[in-house]
Parts: sequence; structure tokens; C-alpha cells
Amino acid sequence: MKVEIITPDYKVFEGEIKSIRVPGKKGSFQVLKDHAPIISTLENGPVIMVDQEGLETIYEINGGVIEVRMNKIILLAESVR
Repeated sequence: MKVEIITPDYKVFEGEIKSIRVPGKKGSFQVLKDHAPIISTLENGPVIMVDQEGLETIYEINGGVIEVRMNKIILLAESVR
């Protein structure tokens, strides 16, 4: 899956991943390949990505929105720590 993590100031990450876990408004959820299309608001918390080699990368976000469509993920975060 292709993912982009973007803030109002800059692009934090762009690349291919195997999975992503995000802090949704009603609890965290994971997105895997061929996930159904979704748009969701996000809370403050960790975004955990697993790349093709199985390595985890963690970003702390301060709210935002995620869109998943046809194995492409766009995560718009208010800020990333």
C-alpha cells in the first residue's frame, strides 16, 4: 500500500507499507491491503506503520483525518512529533 503523511507545513512520509495503525475517534484501528474505502477523523496518539520488511515506524500525531481508497492512504495530521 502507498501512504502519505502530511501536515500543513510539510510531507512527513511517503512510501510503501504493509500495514498502519491509527488512533481513531472511537479507538485505534488497523489498515491492511485491500481495506474497504474509509474516511475517519483521528485523535492524538501514535501512528504505527510496518514496512515491507516488517520494521515499525512510529509517529505521534495531534489529531487529523485519514482517507483509505484503493490501497492508497492519505493521512492529514494537524502536527507530528
